[in-house]
Amino acid sequence: MRVATWNVNSIRARVGRVTEWLVREDIDVVAMQEIKCRENQFPFEPFTEAGYDVELHGLNQWNGVAFASRLPMEDLAVGFEGVPGFGKPDENGVLPSEARALGVTVNGVRLWSLYVPNGRELGDPHYDYKLKWLDQLADQTRGWLAEHPDQPLALMGDWNVAPLDTDVWDLSVFEGATHVSPPERAAFSKFEAIGLSDVVRPLVPTGYTYWDYKQLRFPRNEGMRIDFIMGSAPFASLVTDARIDRNERKGTAPSDHVPVVVDLDLDLEDDDRPMAL
Repeated sequence: MRVATWNVNSIRARVGRVTEWLVREDIDVVAMQEIKCRENQFPFEPFTEAGYDVELHGLNQWNGVAFASRLPMEDLAVGFEGVPGFGKPDENGVLPSEARALGVTVNGVRLWSLYVPNGRELGDPHYDYKLKWLDQLADQTRGWLAEHPDQPLALMGDWNVAPLDTDVWDLSVFEGATHVSPPERAAFSKFEAIGLSDVVRPLVPTGYTYWDYKQLRFPRNEGMRIDFIMGSAPFASLVTDARIDRNERKGTAPSDHVPVVVDLDLDLEDDDRPMAL
């Protein structure tokens, strides 16, 4: 089974590019982030024509997460228990919820599409929100692993954290900035401490997943590695290949992120395909 994650940065702007890539690269399931639309705005038809069903969580023109799969999706979960909110509280003091987490099970594999808050700046309320969001996700993940220790589990998406110094092109540029701060890296490392691992890095040790549109960042390869597939031990044991599809940052109107792909050995029918390069 071929699984991918991709921050598409507006699915309505890039639906043709995404569906063409899915078919061309023989993807079974893709987790998408920043779809930037509500359900009644989502371009379902091109996905249906390409052979994919879609599940999504989108509340407005910001954020939004989704899955497209040509295999049945089960056990849909919108958000996770205790997920923090952000913004102006309502009359009861409840903070608005954002569309940042969606879970499905495909062929017995539990998958989450995650769009971790950006954090904006150190000291900004959004930075505190980001740390709380990651902390609550880690607590929930610990519970999922304890409840279903043998089920393959993967948390996939845009983590908005660069855990290693080599995950940014020049660490000095990020001095005093988000994405590389010790608290963010500590929050990311909690997932490793409870039993998840980056299943792509052992096979793809170098490479970025994001390049800003500004200042010729992509031609200069001034990127960041912030999109990850963090898998449980049962999930990691299934991984046979992985890649970062850098070519999807090229061409007309690309997302500023590129897909991250893994192949899983699940003995599915007709799944003896080589990894597309």
